[in-house]
Amino acid sequence: MARTPRSAESGRSPDPRTSARLLAGLLGTAGVLHFVTPRPFDAIVPRSLPGRPRHWTRISGAAELALAAGLVAPRTRRASALATAVFLVAVLPANVRMARDWSRRPAPWAQIARARVPGQVPLVLWALHAARPDRRPARD
Repeated sequence: MARTPRSAESGRSPDPRTSARLLAGLLGTAGVLHFVTPRPFDAIVPRSLPGRPRHWTRISGAAELALAAGLVAPRTRRASALATAVFLVAVLPANVRMARDWSRRPAPWAQIARARVPGQVPLVLWALHAARPDRRPARD
């Protein structure tokens, strides 16, 4: 069974709404970076995709911004969290390409690039956790 992050003070998994907000922050930051510093993202776009890499960088950045917005809106949180999980699986080929392309870089950079591939698994699990229904305290 997959484990989710635990809250330091209570020892319990964070509320799905909190998970969604934190994930939205991560996606929002990544989405902005796609537009502010697009070159690193252009470099990992799989060559098999048609068109220019910058086009795909912009599309994925816009997708991350849209997913982030959907995660913070209560009505769209669940659908956006599930779409985020799908998106994270879809960008896995870019992480594989980065790991392959960076294999000849200095060891710390090559290790970071390789770690991104299995690092997608906890991100997908995080998105699935954010899709869970809210835990409401029981009323007496």
